[in-house]
Amino acid sequence: MNVAYWIVAGLLGLFYLYAGGAKLVRSREQLLPMMAWVDSTPMPVVRALGTIEVLGAAGLVLPVLTGIAPWLASAAAIGFVILQIGATRVHLRRGDRQIALNATLLAAAAATVWLSTTWW
Repeated sequence: MNVAYWIVAGLLGLFYLYAGGAKLVRSREQLLPMMAWVDSTPMPVVRALGTIEVLGAAGLVLPVLTGIAPWLASAAAIGFVILQIGATRVHLRRGDRQIALNATLLAAAAATVWLSTTWW
């Protein structure tokens, strides 16, 4: 379980660190090719989502790594499950049926929730 957690949580954390960092530093024009929903979303909301993603990525790794409040890893993973449910709803409301990445991230986050319960 330990190795499985680190693989799944590590990959999920890397993805959200990249995606969240991109939302924090890139302009709307730079984000549009990979995130079409950005055109109808205010940039402060995009920046807030980026902040949440970066903090969540840290929440998957740091509590378990340091042994301080390891239950926060579960909380971060649950947060990513909720985030992906919302992201899927946004895609579907926009008529975008390409939600395979969202489904994959949702499954990975759910697996991380389950695997993280071994820490606390």
